[in-house]
Amino acid sequence: MINEEYKAMLGGKSVIRELSEYATARGKEIGYENVFDYSLGNPSVPAPPDFAKTMVDLYEHGDPVAIHGYSPSLGIPSVKEAIADSLNRRFGTNYTGNHIFPTTGAAGALAHAMRAVTKPGDEIITFAPYFPEYQPYVNGTGAHLTVIPADTANFQINFDAFEAALNPNVQAVLINTPNNPSGAVYSAETLKRLAAILTAKQTEYGHDIFLISDEPYREIVFDGNTQPYPANFYANTLTCYSWSKSLSLPGERIGYVAVNPSATDADLLVPMMGQISRGTGHNCPPSSIQLGVAKVLDETSDLSVYETNMNLLYDALTSIGFDVVRPGGTFYIFPKALEEDATAFCLKAKEYDLILVPSESFGVPGYFRMAYCIDTEKVKRSIPALERFAHEQYGLN
Repeated sequence: MINEEYKAMLGGKSVIRELSEYATARGKEIGYENVFDYSLGNPSVPAPPDFAKTMVDLYEHGDPVAIHGYSPSLGIPSVKEAIADSLNRRFGTNYTGNHIFPTTGAAGALAHAMRAVTKPGDEIITFAPYFPEYQPYVNGTGAHLTVIPADTANFQINFDAFEAALNPNVQAVLINTPNNPSGAVYSAETLKRLAAILTAKQTEYGHDIFLISDEPYREIVFDGNTQPYPANFYANTLTCYSWSKSLSLPGERIGYVAVNPSATDADLLVPMMGQISRGTGHNCPPSSIQLGVAKVLDETSDLSVYETNMNLLYDALTSIGFDVVRPGGTFYIFPKALEEDATAFCLKAKEYDLILVPSESFGVPGYFRMAYCIDTEKVKRSIPALERFAHEQYGLN
């Protein structure tokens, strides 16, 4: 008999993926250039030239056995050391290679981090709005995901609701900053307050509470700002990262977990993740990609287009009459819909070939997400469609 749990999941396909598939099909009818597809967070800028050169050099001149052979179960030591050194230079940390566990993207990092610090029946807390795939990630561990309602004033943490929800069963707190879908960047003040609460609750409950920090958008921050590094505020932090966004390599599936050296059992957690891999079939990302990214750790793609696109959309949306918190980073903007039912709002937008994602799956009713990782020219052409949609459907000028 097939697994009934996964069979049931077939009825709950990703809203984002369904909208992206619709946009592709609609593009075949009218030309994809005429579909304003804001559905999928797929980077729109190329990887930096040095990455391609590095990979070509590896394949032409590298040791074929090293390039194509199995990676050690805990990752390639030279790659792990390079990642640790980069983090230490950038954030004033003291990682060693033994604190780094390479993974297949941030999703793989989260899967290992969650399993390393929880057991079935435990509770993990996260904050709305949140990436919808967190739910199946947590379900797969046997833990329970509790979602804290959003602070829609600025999309920082709703601390009153958070403190009310904390209880001895909570073993981990999951944050995502810069945030998908809101674009919010958690401030140093937010991270300090979060750390203080968790530190106090660890003492009260008599057990560790780990902070799992999901940071694939770390380098996409606007107005000359930077994302404060969460692990610098709280010892029991597991940092989950991917080069999908900074190097525009989502299809390469390469990331890592960085275990704060000050965390409880810091020297055990990476070996434990190696054992988790044995049970999940993870078995490390490809050797060639590990070796490739290790050569370009301090580089990024040209990420400036995302700030350009954000400013265009933010100015247009506010001018039209939308209520929207200005993003501090990522390539998402999260306006309030013009009616309470965000799904109905987004269905109406499809009539104007505007592909917008309703907010319900992000844990916040009445909003919508726009992934503006598209050509700037297309962003500009979408603005008249947004204006026409808001005017004809909702009477906004």
